[in-house]
Amino acid sequence: MTDGPELDPVTVAVRFNECINRRDPDAMSELMSEDHCFVDTEGAVISGRQPCLDAWRVFFASFPDYRNHFTSVTVRGGVATAVGNSVCSKPSLAGPALWTAVVRHDRVAEWRVLRRHA
Repeated sequence: MTDGPELDPVTVAVRFNECINRRDPDAMSELMSEDHCFVDTEGAVISGRQPCLDAWRVFFASFPDYRNHFTSVTVRGGVATAVGNSVCSKPSLAGPALWTAVVRHDRVAEWRVLRRHA
């Protein structure tokens, strides 16, 4: 993604989440690896950049008020872990959550959403 030194995984994860909050799949694409995968709270997996982008477009159209708010982001190795909550008018999509972003070469290889108890 850049010609200089690699970005910190926290920076990449925060930028990716900003794209989600803006409902901007084109910008998300720039931050996704070609083999990107998305894992939801039920463990369902969508694999590949284009299938993930297609899924995000449907999601954004279905839930235009969905947002993620991080309260903290930590990193271990190439994995950024964010703690916070999701906001959405659909109750099942709102509430406390954890997100992990596996980052390789300034791109998100895996974005995972995990529920957490308040």
